[in-house]
Amino acid sequence: QVQLVESGGGLVQPGGSLRLSCAASGSIFSINAMGWSRQAPGKERELVAVIRRGGSRNYADPVKDRFTISRDNALNTVYLQMNSLKPEDTAVYYCNVEVRLGNGIDYRSWGQGTQVTVSS
Repeated sequence: QVQLVESGGGLVQPGGSLRLSCAASGSIFSINAMGWSRQAPGKERELVAVIRRGGSRNYADPVKDRFTISRDNALNTVYLQMNSLKPEDTAVYYCNVEVRLGNGIDYRSWGQGTQVTVSS
């Protein structure tokens, strides 16, 4: 019903930057919210950032001053600009989306994940 394609992960040194992107496709009437979660080795998955239909944004405290979530509504794409990366940011990052389908049903989907490694 809904497909998510993530890209932008990789290896970066501490202090560096990466930009993740996630494009949603399928039978989408509208997007309610798009966001990113992550799971670091040995840690629980946490929600990193979310942007909602009206444009409001929320960030997890550890990334609040360093990451920026944005979207391109025409492309059904969400971005996560990650600056001043720290080793603690190393994790698998997952795109997630809640869409309104053509039948009026809200539907949630998740991407396959993209690895972000911050290391010297």
